Amino acid sequence: MRDSELEQLLALSEPAAIAALYADAYRMKLEYVGKRVSIRGLIEISNICRKNCYYCGIRSGNGKVERFRISREEILDTVLWAYRHHFASLVLQSGEVASEAFTAFIEEIVREICARTDNGMGITLSLGEQTRETYRRWREAGAARYLLRIEASDPELYRKLHPADHSYEARTACLRMLRELDYQVGSGVMIGLPGQTIRHLVKDLRFFQEYDIDMIGMGPYIPHEDTPLGAGLRLTEDYRKHQLELGLKMIACARLLLRDVNIASTTALQALDPRGRELGLLAGANVIMPNLTDTAYRSGYRLYAGKPGLDESSESSLEALTKSVEAVGETILWDAPGDSLHYFRRH
Repeated sequence: MRDSELEQLLALSEPAAIAALYADAYRMKLEYVGKRVSIRGLIEISNICRKNCYYCGIRSGNGKVERFRISREEILDTVLWAYRHHFASLVLQSGEVASEAFTAFIEEIVREICARTDNGMGITLSLGEQTRETYRRWREAGAARYLLRIEASDPELYRKLHPADHSYEARTACLRMLRELDYQVGSGVMIGLPGQTIRHLVKDLRFFQEYDIDMIGMGPYIPHEDTPLGAGLRLTEDYRKHQLELGLKMIACARLLLRDVNIASTTALQALDPRGRELGLLAGANVIMPNLTDTAYRSGYRLYAGKPGLDESSESSLEALTKSVEAVGETILWDAPGDSLHYFRRH
């Protein structure tokens, strides 16, 4: 697809034309990954972060956040609950911490998850920028996937979203390291950022293509009131509709362009519309990541306003999710890691 074609698709405004885009993307999904949804159990292990990104609710400069780190025992209890409930894939996510103690903690957790589940869990880490040695240790411990979102692939826009001590070049270098260490590499962007244009979004899609990304986790930008970027922005109904539609169009274009990659239907879509995740599946996504974090901690990991499911138990949310996925004609792949087909095809 040419850039001009992608721009035209992302700029569609007629409901019939947008519906046709989603239908084309869904047909592409059926051809490459089938009518199947891979499921990842998300565990938010800590909201401690050394970064001060202007868009993020848990940025280091937000003094209103009560910081937490879940203990090893609590993490393993959640993992084993997920294993008993037929999850075969997990995401361990936290704010960014760079220390030997943190590296060793994650290394131990990953090894124990592998041991306690007979290597029956596909482990994705989403723990920010680290050294090559840290990534190597975690990979050798048993982590197979790593999600490191670029957030904005245009260097100038990236710099507007981060303080001066944050480096676009360091972020992209980490993505290259992850690829060299044989992770299934995931990345993603925020969609509908202030100052972002359609051409920026096309550049994001080309970035995924250039870096040969295996899995994409992207979602609409939703402002957080305690951030420099979100201050003063209001979540009106028109804003919600615009962000949701743009997010779904990006999912559809990513599926049409990249075909066999894993694409997540993210919680941010659900924050804009109760059926957002299901709409994401119908626009070409094939991964859902229900939050398994203990409800006692969830409110402390609020990256944006209106994050859903803060007080909903894992059991009840899982039951509702299963019904909603089945209602749109999809089937959840229980007991299957849902590895990226793109990863295996490029091997």
